[in-house]
Amino acid sequence: MTTSVEGMSSDVIIGQDGKPRCVWAGAGDTALGRYHDEVWGTRTHDESAMFEALTLGVFEVGLSWSIVFGKRDAFKKAFRGFDVAKVAAMTERDVDRLVQDASIIRNRAKIQATVDNARAMQSAAPSLAALAKSYEVNRKRAPRSLADLPTSTPQAEAFAKQLKSQGYRFVGPTSVYAFMQNVGVVNDHVHGCFRATDYPATARSR
Repeated sequence: MTTSVEGMSSDVIIGQDGKPRCVWAGAGDTALGRYHDEVWGTRTHDESAMFEALTLGVFEVGLSWSIVFGKRDAFKKAFRGFDVAKVAAMTERDVDRLVQDASIIRNRAKIQATVDNARAMQSAAPSLAALAKSYEVNRKRAPRSLADLPTSTPQAEAFAKQLKSQGYRFVGPTSVYAFMQNVGVVNDHVHGCFRATDYPATARSR
């Protein structure tokens, strides 16, 4: 059972473990709940984690996050554990094979874009990690509700423009902002969530 946090937005719930979370995470004992707790909004510089976030954003274009997230494990298997070097080495035959893989979203353009993006990650300068760092948003006041969350920002537009100039594909401002959220360049956990920037540190450690 989950309940709303008294006196707070309905965009925050209390899960079975007693922790308040963004309502989209559910009770916190599911794969999506663990993603909310451990990944989304957590700053990472890990290459494979950043490549995963970029790839999920590519496949989310025109679709819902729930559809893409539901295939997260299948994408990880299809794209060789999101190992950038291994994906960059994939051939046209590999792309043909993945187009037939019913466990993932079989969009040839997006599959090829993922291979191309891995190659861009290997060769582009400044690196994806360096670019992400330059767009970090450090704020002390968390968004008050999900309605306050943008789908894009001027920073995301500038970031997307730089990525496109480096050869990245399917990186519009909306997908780039989702990437920024996923890798913690921006923390969009809403006020009241235990992952929010303004959640009391003493309460978070309980």
